[in-house]
Amino acid sequence: MTDLQISLQENLRNILKDLYDLEVNTIEFQATRRDFEGDLTLVVFPFTRSSKKSPEVTAEEIGKALLESSELVSSFNVVKGFLNLVIDTKVWSDLLQNALKKDGYGIRQPRKGEPEAMVEYSSPNTNKPLHLGHIRNNLLGYSISRIIGATGKGVKKVQIINDRGIHICKSMVAWKKFSNGETPESTGMKGDKLVGKYYVAFDRAFKEEVDQIMESGLSKEEAGKKSPIMIEAQEMLRKWESGDLETVALWEKMNQWVYDGFDTTYDRLGVDFDRNYYESQTYLLGKKDIEKGLERGVFFKKEDGSVWIDLTDEGLDEKLVLRGDGTSVYITQDIGTAIQRFEDFPIDRCVYVVGNEQDYHFKVLFLILKKLGYEWAEKLYHLSYGMVDLPSGKMKSREGTVVDADDLIDEMEETAGRISEELGKTEGLNDEEKRGLYHTIGMGALKYFILKVDPKKRMMFNPEESIDFNGNTGPFIQYTHARIQSLKRKGAHLREVSHGSIIPNGSEVEIIKNISRFEEVIDRSAEELNPSLVANYIYDLVKLYNAYYQQYSVLNADSEELAAFRLSLSDMVGRVVRTGMELLGIDCPDRM
Repeated sequence: MTDLQISLQENLRNILKDLYDLEVNTIEFQATRRDFEGDLTLVVFPFTRSSKKSPEVTAEEIGKALLESSELVSSFNVVKGFLNLVIDTKVWSDLLQNALKKDGYGIRQPRKGEPEAMVEYSSPNTNKPLHLGHIRNNLLGYSISRIIGATGKGVKKVQIINDRGIHICKSMVAWKKFSNGETPESTGMKGDKLVGKYYVAFDRAFKEEVDQIMESGLSKEEAGKKSPIMIEAQEMLRKWESGDLETVALWEKMNQWVYDGFDTTYDRLGVDFDRNYYESQTYLLGKKDIEKGLERGVFFKKEDGSVWIDLTDEGLDEKLVLRGDGTSVYITQDIGTAIQRFEDFPIDRCVYVVGNEQDYHFKVLFLILKKLGYEWAEKLYHLSYGMVDLPSGKMKSREGTVVDADDLIDEMEETAGRISEELGKTEGLNDEEKRGLYHTIGMGALKYFILKVDPKKRMMFNPEESIDFNGNTGPFIQYTHARIQSLKRKGAHLREVSHGSIIPNGSEVEIIKNISRFEEVIDRSAEELNPSLVANYIYDLVKLYNAYYQQYSVLNADSEELAAFRLSLSDMVGRVVRTGMELLGIDCPDRM
């Protein structure tokens, strides 16, 4: 709720008490519909029981009382049970002056001593590089972390790295057999790509062996079980689980190559983490919690010794939580890891950023944790997002299956450079500055294009469309920000010119009204875990400002006082744009 709404709310409480002896705690406002005159609308139906009058008469009485007692409202009109309030123009001018005095307008400082939130995202496997799906995951997770943090709540950013299991053993076996000892250093290849190369090599060798074995008359499934390279990988997994020193050493070396490669990609994406969890350290967690749940009747055992939970009453089915031989399944360690996190950090909520193919898994996980008696299970959220598609044939990875994250980043920077040069956006910049600008524009285009879409929706990403300096794109917003910074440099002499007596015109009021909504948009975006609300708010503000800029001269206004006012308004737009883009993890250059 904005400061204006808080002031109006207090006025209305007094009015309702005086008129109808009615005491209310919360009074909600709506933005007035475009086809009616007004800025804010009050729905009066909840007050008619106390007023004992029709909604129209009640609204008329409240409107008159508000007009007499408040300097905030200049006029009102009544449409059925809706009281439309026209805010005095001077109020909007004052709102702008107050906003200009605030550093980090719209952002609240962390509230010390209160529980924090946790956001888990990325969570890759260590057998291949990050891909396009990881990019959407990382951008959503990082942005949601920033947005929640902007509401004044502390945030911990974490990932769980899937660094154990048969997948990494496949890469290890293939590296031992085919690499001749090559390393990231000897090849100049990123470590995650090198390990991914041998994961692909394993798959190729495995398929060749299966084809050969099938020639003896065995089925594909039977041939797979007899494949020497698969048997070798399974044996390596057993050695790792038993702590064989040579196997563990190779595992540590190859995983470190991958971690280093991931870090490079994360750095290019501009995302980071406060804590890494590793599956190799968490896969045994949860077993003791299953045992406790068995004692309390939350789980039950079948004849083979396996442990299950019956969720049929909740519209799901029976779910295995522990195998008959006592080994964990994924849900087991997820139970243990969730509990561990609430022990590790003073958090009261946790957001899992994971694709929508895992919807069922998280329904089960959250239900189990509730049944185990953890109150915080009510504050677990699955930010379920849709897949990202690309135009057919675009930017396929070397493996020919998925889009490699580094390749996509390279493509974005190259495209940004080519289009920037064609449009003359790099005049006066040296080579280093150009490279920095290409990265900023390329990443801004990528991030904004992905984040402007509701996370729940499947989306099509077209790199060429995303780097358009017109329309609902990152570069369009970045360019508007740079234009405002240019105005500030040229109008530096106006900084000390007082403009408090300027009454904003209709277009300026619309911009200020939009600015005043910024905090409200952040809060809604955090509540709904939806960065697209921030992204599209910024675009709407920029679109509004650009229309204004085309109609009114800023620096060549009719008076210095008016020029100073318009420059201050432009400055405030620039600040909100920069802050909003930062919440999306996007940089805004000062020059373009």
